[in-house]
Amino acid sequence: MGEIKSFEDLNCWKMGRQLRNDVKQLIIRFPDFENYELVSQMRRASRSVTHNISEGYGRFHHKENIQYCRTSRGSLYELLDQFITSLDEGYITEEEYQKYKKQINDCLAVLNGYINYLKKARDNK
Repeated sequence: MGEIKSFEDLNCWKMGRQLRNDVKQLIIRFPDFENYELVSQMRRASRSVTHNISEGYGRFHHKENIQYCRTSRGSLYELLDQFITSLDEGYITEEEYQKYKKQINDCLAVLNGYINYLKKARDNK
């Protein structure tokens, strides 16, 4: 896993950061009437991904860290549903949806790997 000195060194956090920045660029083109609905929800869900990874890292206990990572995972699934809504509303194309779906699935794979790493570390104590 390499040397981890900060949550910023975690690949799952780095990928979540990229996703958050991509969402930020996407939602600026959504209709104004979605600002307090879908735009706000997507902004919060995308931020929640990295916020929970970093908060869990700061807990210094494997069990708590795992729980925060699970919350982050839930936010990724919430964001996927919001991309589906964006597609259904015509705010993004099928091609864009597939791109974001892959990005979320890649984030999920790395985050699940980190959760498994934490579980093994917890069990080997």
